[in-house]
Amino acid sequence: DKIFSVPDFVGDACKAIASRVRGAVAGHSFDEFHKHSAKLIRTAIFGLDEKGKIRNRFIFSQNKLVITNIDIQSVEPVDSRTRDALQKSVQLAIEITTKSQEAEARHEAERREQEAKGRLERQKIEDEAEAEKARTNLLKLQAESAAVESTGQATAEAKARADSSQIEAEAKVDQSRLSAEAEKIKAAAELAQLKARQESEIKHQKLLNELEISRARDLAAIESSKFKRIVDTIGSTTLKDIAAAGPEMQLQLLKGLGLKSFMITDGNSPVNLFNTAGGLIGANVGQ
Repeated sequence: DKIFSVPDFVGDACKAIASRVRGAVAGHSFDEFHKHSAKLIRTAIFGLDEKGKIRNRFIFSQNKLVITNIDIQSVEPVDSRTRDALQKSVQLAIEITTKSQEAEARHEAERREQEAKGRLERQKIEDEAEAEKARTNLLKLQAESAAVESTGQATAEAKARADSSQIEAEAKVDQSRLSAEAEKIKAAAELAQLKARQESEIKHQKLLNELEISRARDLAAIESSKFKRIVDTIGSTTLKDIAAAGPEMQLQLLKGLGLKSFMITDGNSPVNLFNTAGGLIGANVGQ
């Protein structure tokens, strides 16, 4: 008998559960609620025990009504504009993240290409220096061979030519070495400049992405706040009168409020007040 001591125990249970869910949702960001919505809703309704685990029942002491489970089928805003804004926000965040990753990958590929070109140029210079050194050794051996075969003035002339060739070859080697060092310094400077420019572009793009995400969240928050103000302006008394009135009175009340239709949700799924109220009144009359 005590369970029927509350006339509308189903409505009271729905209001109590909705109130707990709204309170829990208000204390978390959209991203956190979007990732852990089921856990947050069950925690808000059933609460936590001493060990930090979610309880398995929610008891109404007034009529001993016990809620043992909650089936969360979907979580979405009732207002279509708010829902569209949130969907656009999520899509925009995904698109921004994708573009940022593409830009970072492109910059990394360019950096690796520059490094490969630098290594190739350095190897080319080193190979030319080795070839010049080998040619110098060849000239030296040729001069020594000519010195052995010749005597007197021929030997002196051969040695002079060898010395001249050696000096010239050493000069070319030094020139090649200095050129290699200059190219190495130039490649390192260009690589450092490219890296700094890429880091600056990545940082700038990251800031732009954060601004876009913040803007999308602010728009979603504005839409949600606008919907809350509409509900607060209508008031619980007006909603109650709409639920208890007949179709003609409901039409007059809605026209007086400037509304074509109105929906109430318990936080889990949209509920039509007219059909729900009619079903509850019919059920009570039958009992």
